[in-house]
Amino acid sequence: MAKRHTHVKKKTPMVRRDLLRLLFATIAGSQAVQPSMAETEEPPNSTDKRVLVIGAGLAGLAAARQLHDLGHDVLVVEARDRIGGRLWTSNKWADVPVDLGASWIHGLEDNPLTKLAESIDAEIIMTSYDRNRVYNPDGNELSDDEEEQLERLWKQIERALRAAQEAEDDFTVQRVIDELAVKLKVTPELRPFLNFLLSSQIEQEYAGSAKRLSAHWYDSADAFDGEDALFAAGYKVIVEHLSRGLSIKLGQFVNEIDWSRDQVRVNTRQAEFQADHVLVTVPLGVLKAGAIRFAPELPGETQQSVSALEMGVLNKCYLQFDHVFWPDDVDWIEYVPESHGEWTEWVSFARTTGAPVLLGFNAADRGREIERWSDNQIVASAMQTLRVMFGAAIPEPIDFQITRWASDPFALGSYSFNPVGSHPRMRRQLAQPLGNRVFFAGEATQVDHFATAHGAYMSGLRAAKEIANA
Repeated sequence: MAKRHTHVKKKTPMVRRDLLRLLFATIAGSQAVQPSMAETEEPPNSTDKRVLVIGAGLAGLAAARQLHDLGHDVLVVEARDRIGGRLWTSNKWADVPVDLGASWIHGLEDNPLTKLAESIDAEIIMTSYDRNRVYNPDGNELSDDEEEQLERLWKQIERALRAAQEAEDDFTVQRVIDELAVKLKVTPELRPFLNFLLSSQIEQEYAGSAKRLSAHWYDSADAFDGEDALFAAGYKVIVEHLSRGLSIKLGQFVNEIDWSRDQVRVNTRQAEFQADHVLVTVPLGVLKAGAIRFAPELPGETQQSVSALEMGVLNKCYLQFDHVFWPDDVDWIEYVPESHGEWTEWVSFARTTGAPVLLGFNAADRGREIERWSDNQIVASAMQTLRVMFGAAIPEPIDFQITRWASDPFALGSYSFNPVGSHPRMRRQLAQPLGNRVFFAGEATQVDHFATAHGAYMSGLRAAKEIANA
């Protein structure tokens, strides 16, 4: 899920875009954080229901947990051979669990995942974006002049994007940045710094290509205050907690949902299921691919929303070494490459866990491109960048773990973003039930907290409440 970070504080005043969004929220109502139903009053209709949840990711497990605890008959079907979806903790390395999907609780204050973690005594590790080092294309730490130049450039980018958000017509973020580059007469020497900010501050954040991201709506998500934190044992602690005692069938690839009758029929490649209510929590990428047939078909507005919104890519490359050769007092290592988006962001686990492990990110177009490479090619490319920063004598990694989320048939991307031609209200449309029988959840259905683990969790709680009250 999204990194939600910036090394430059962003404080954007309300612009025309935000006024339109506020007006829409006032008319349509807001998707606020839903409390656990176990902590609220019994829903008006407490009749036991048969509920089928499609997808054992965070949204599906959150909803199933709530409905199960209310006494409903809940079955979860999952296409993979594991639960968790885009929460995926690997224990390949002894004593070094790593998350191949979502990693952080983003913003600890008032975050529902913070409360959930506290309730199960999950150990969390604080990380800080202030603990960072930035290296220039030559591999040297930024000089004071370069840091000031970077700050000025980011402020100019912010002003250009704010102006674009006040305009009547929407354009891509890339077009706004290219026009700014012409205005500033950006030299070939300065262009890598401009691209670095575009990659690290925007594409790595929202996972969408700047060539597709809407200047009006790319940053329309809200964020919780406070620091970010990792789970010491990985996000699996949340997955294991939510799934405890649930009925889950793995290896069930859903290909049809027939909601033409009172009882919803769901066909997988292996079986047929019937239920009073069905909750669909598959990623937006799966819906866009048409992997599931709906009968009757999805309403036109919902189809339009599925088509207009897009899935971004943020891939991870974990490298394990026999010792730490980089600064061990930082959490983030950033690099200004000559080529756009090439290994701009790294996380060090040396300070937080003592492990000699680095995590490199590739986002958007670059993230999709390297999925076609072999593992050895990806590792070689990563090491080439690390040697620019830390010298040719650094050791080869003793092991690695690599993700390819765009190629994953059960995700087809990392998380959703708002491209040109989309609008945040489309996410609300994605969440609209079909005939009070088929419901939808997942990060893509969240207007205010899309592209985050807490957004997926909140959507599951919202959907569970809708089903219980149906």
